[in-house]
Amino acid sequence: MSYFVKDKQYYKFCTYGFLKNLRFYDAFLLLFFLENGISYSQIGLLYAVREFTIIFSEVPTGIIADTYGRKKSLIVSFLAYIISFLVFYYSKNFSVLIIAIVLNGIGDAFRSGTHKGMIFDYLKLNHWESHKINYYGHTRSWSQKGSAISALFAGFLVLYSGSYRVIFLFSIIPYLLNFINVFTYPNTLNFSLEEKEAHEQKSFAAVFKRFFSVIKKRNVFQIINSSALHSAFLKAIKDYIQPVMVQIAMLLPLLKTLEPKRKSGLVIGVIYFFIFLLASFASRLAFKISSLSVKNIPNVTLIVGLAAGVLCGLFINNAFWVLALVSFISIYMIENARKPILTAMIADQVSTKIITSVLSAQSLYSTFVTSILALLIGIIADNYGVGIALTSVSVLLILITVFVYNFKRD
Repeated sequence: MSYFVKDKQYYKFCTYGFLKNLRFYDAFLLLFFLENGISYSQIGLLYAVREFTIIFSEVPTGIIADTYGRKKSLIVSFLAYIISFLVFYYSKNFSVLIIAIVLNGIGDAFRSGTHKGMIFDYLKLNHWESHKINYYGHTRSWSQKGSAISALFAGFLVLYSGSYRVIFLFSIIPYLLNFINVFTYPNTLNFSLEEKEAHEQKSFAAVFKRFFSVIKKRNVFQIINSSALHSAFLKAIKDYIQPVMVQIAMLLPLLKTLEPKRKSGLVIGVIYFFIFLLASFASRLAFKISSLSVKNIPNVTLIVGLAAGVLCGLFINNAFWVLALVSFISIYMIENARKPILTAMIADQVSTKIITSVLSAQSLYSTFVTSILALLIGIIADNYGVGIALTSVSVLLILITVFVYNFKRD
């Protein structure tokens, strides 16, 4: 077969990604923290707490998904998210925000890698393994469309309510819908499709052993390293573009009669809407990019993404708000173009039997880097400004990447 079929399960996969990314609070999370008197250092600490929560539960939850069922893992993830949204809504101080962020991290840990494992199993079931990049690129593009709609809807919520807090309540609805969506997945996707093992081989310890036998392979680790580093970089810096969007909103001559928060809410929602549409387009381009004769796509795109981070920080420091936004958008597009390519490369090297565990390990590594970067950016931003923080971290990661690449080559 020259192409995959867009059957009912294909649309369920796309629906999962679309609903998962209807996180209406995402476009305003940093602004929500600042509004509640949280400093950049405290924000960095909150982000680090979320990442460390994921670190301590990432690999175990991936192994639990492989051992006891992926559908159960995703359902637990949705419940943790929903509870965290409620805690965010009722939060009044920093300590309560820590509880909310921990619950959010638990939701991330139970989700990461699990759904990708189900997708790759489905492709194997239908003999569509050769279409991994194209298929995953399609489903990921729907995730970015969800993010686009999410940002636009959240912008209108802020416009009409004048509040960032109410966004968390509305975020519950799509997660309840996704709960139902995942529940309807066929049971054949709950576990690996490879030949059945004896009961003792499906134990927690057996999956753990298989996971480490794969992750120590050099070629697998190199792919995971390149993929995780750029994802961690984007995750650590993505919310710091929100104050830049506020500055752009204030410069616009439109809607002069609106109070600043309502106006910036609408403008930020519209900007994010177009950012995520471009990211969706980039995900669909992944298949074409992978077919180009570009040597070492993972490292090339990693350096380009980090270089865009340097420019973004410099532009922010010199109040070139529009140029800073353009640089930031390019980082988002690079991430979404390379993600399907690198995920498919990992799937080519790893058995579907433990793919969830290996992808969780990638998330674990990325999460560890994100936690360090979040703390570093928060501290530098409080003392020297957001622009200097972004530039410093981007330059540091470029130096580390060049050093590691030359070390491996030697």
